[in-house]
Amino acid sequence: MMRQYELVERVASYKPDVDEALLNRAYVYAMQKHGAQTRVNGDPYFSHPLEVAAILTNMRLDEATIATALLHDTIEDTDATRKEIDQHFGDRIGQLVEGLTKLKRLDLVSKKAEQAENLRKLLLAIAADVRVLLVKLADRLHNMRTLQHMRPEKRLAIAQETMDIYAPLAGRMGMQDMRDELEDLAFRYVNADAYATVTERLAELREKHAPTIAKIETDLTERLREMGIEAGVKGRQKKPYSVFSKMQRKALSLEQLSDIFGFRVIVASEDDCYRTLGIVHRTWPMVPGRFKDYISTPKQNDYRSLHTTIVGPSHQRVELQIRTRDMHQIAELGVAAHTIYKDGVPVRVGSDGKTVLSKESNAYAWLRRTIEQLAEGDNPEEFLEHTKLELFQDQVFCFTPKGRLIALPRGATPIDFAYAVHTDVGDTCVGAKIDGRMMPIATELQNGDEVEIVRSKGAAPPSAWETVAVTGKARAAIRKATRIAIRRQYAGLGQQMLTRSFQRSGKTFSRDALKPYLAKIGHKDVEEALAAVGRGEVSTADVLRAVHPDFQDSRVTKPVPRDAEDGWFHLHSAQGMIFRIPTIAEAEKAGRSLPIRGAGVDTPVRFGPDGAVPGDRIVGIMEPGKGITIYPIQSPALAAFDDRPERWVDVRWDLDVDSGARFPARIQVSVTNEPGTLAEVAETIAANDANIHNLSMVKPAPDITAMMIDLEVWDLAHLTRTLNQLRSKPCVSQAQRMNG
Repeated sequence: MMRQYELVERVASYKPDVDEALLNRAYVYAMQKHGAQTRVNGDPYFSHPLEVAAILTNMRLDEATIATALLHDTIEDTDATRKEIDQHFGDRIGQLVEGLTKLKRLDLVSKKAEQAENLRKLLLAIAADVRVLLVKLADRLHNMRTLQHMRPEKRLAIAQETMDIYAPLAGRMGMQDMRDELEDLAFRYVNADAYATVTERLAELREKHAPTIAKIETDLTERLREMGIEAGVKGRQKKPYSVFSKMQRKALSLEQLSDIFGFRVIVASEDDCYRTLGIVHRTWPMVPGRFKDYISTPKQNDYRSLHTTIVGPSHQRVELQIRTRDMHQIAELGVAAHTIYKDGVPVRVGSDGKTVLSKESNAYAWLRRTIEQLAEGDNPEEFLEHTKLELFQDQVFCFTPKGRLIALPRGATPIDFAYAVHTDVGDTCVGAKIDGRMMPIATELQNGDEVEIVRSKGAAPPSAWETVAVTGKARAAIRKATRIAIRRQYAGLGQQMLTRSFQRSGKTFSRDALKPYLAKIGHKDVEEALAAVGRGEVSTADVLRAVHPDFQDSRVTKPVPRDAEDGWFHLHSAQGMIFRIPTIAEAEKAGRSLPIRGAGVDTPVRFGPDGAVPGDRIVGIMEPGKGITIYPIQSPALAAFDDRPERWVDVRWDLDVDSGARFPARIQVSVTNEPGTLAEVAETIAANDANIHNLSMVKPAPDITAMMIDLEVWDLAHLTRTLNQLRSKPCVSQAQRMNG
């Protein structure tokens, strides 16, 4: 276990003006508070925060961060309090320790919905101070290094979470060394067989190619020295998980990979980087299509290097990375290279040992932009999905017609490009030109594409674009625009209903006349009030009474006796007509043509293809020669009738609660493609006393099956309960109503 003076010496080696008193106080305080506590393996508990601090000294972080690492478990696991931490170490360190305490309590190892909400809290805490992230990652790294002492099921859960969240987050922050180690440690437990196989094969290759690697190091160093460039050349081998994931992603064997062995060339200046590249290409043949310039176009996590692949002296492909010492520091430490603080201002240590002011890194700026999406109203599961997409994706670099560089995840489309430029550009996008040619909006963008977005002032993004977009920003914006469009549709229907209702009462409706009375109907703006009427949350009579307190409904509706037949129910129109519709079973006997009797006229009535259930706000659409079709108000099919208001019939439910009638609803359930999933879905539906009327299945992906199910349920609450039960099943990735 590291001694107190050793810790101080570590920090002093890169920060001569270290606050020794602060480190000494934190060391002694944490050791006293943890006292006789032990870890699962029997070691003193204090060894854990001490190792976390040691990891952070390797990143050359400031003493406030090191002190936070020593103290990060004190509030959670001892009798220490935030007030006490503030008194001994100051408010700033107190805030950092409290932030880490909250993160520890989150326990990200949990069900998907809980994990999603916890990830939101994790990122929000990190946004307040990036040092929270650095301590959290170091904490996870030491826990992974000692994971073998945990129970097998706990090991697997923690390793999977590390692979899903912490390793990609470290990579996105530019901390490549930490990402590599976290991935390899997790790989051992997530896929032990693959880890053993790949590790064994890499060891064989390392032994086989050791002489070649040594020769290339020597030859390249000497060749550069002859040309007046002093460089450090170091051979390296790809990490096991990196090799395995590339084999899986590109369906290659290990022997087919061209970059298992690579070399890093560290030079003094940016100019030397390009001179070195020229020397290398004149000495050995390059592999076409394998050159990347991340100096002129850095990655989003601030990574800068020249990458090229050559055919080496033994006729084997070899990858070279050429960078300066400063570039190398940022490549290895990422955001940590920017994170020494003096009086709250970030500085960094340059290659000359001096500290200089540091702007916020691009990686940390990305994190802040990601957090801004929390305000878009997505539910936690959607946020988790979007964040994982952005954590895992490689990048492509595209340009606007004016030359602005836009970095996007691989697989991005012009839709993602448009929203990356600006949300307004995405919302009004109707097409795209790629390198001057009109191309489909779903075209996958490639490196170097010039993209021009074609816009239309009155356009709005179709909801189907959400399935095409790959960035969280685009998906969130499309979903928000869809919500606004649905609200506008409800508001339009609400205005039509109020106009007709006011006319029948001999009055005139206007938006301006409604404004002074919004508080009476519980809304703050006219648009939302109209939408509430359209959704059936506020009746037209309530609005009439709010605007005209002396209003009296002069219509008289006589009671209509129930038919003697079981299972019939009634629909009342706003015009005073009384409709009667039988149950599904009765309807099938009549060929699903449902008689409506009102004003002495028989009119055939049927449900739309996706059904409707009591609790839905429903609308009837008059179809000449066919009768009336009943739709829920949220049905996308109603958009086709927006310009035909004369065909809309406003109806509502009037049910006998004891009838036991069931009603049609269509749902889609996406499940993992495993044996028994269909049985589990059917059992869940049966356990909720719902009935499957029809079922079809498709496979949109090799490991996913989508089930389209026509259900029969009592009402909306029954349907919602059934969907919630389905979503709680581990085999179900998504369950939703088709017209919802």
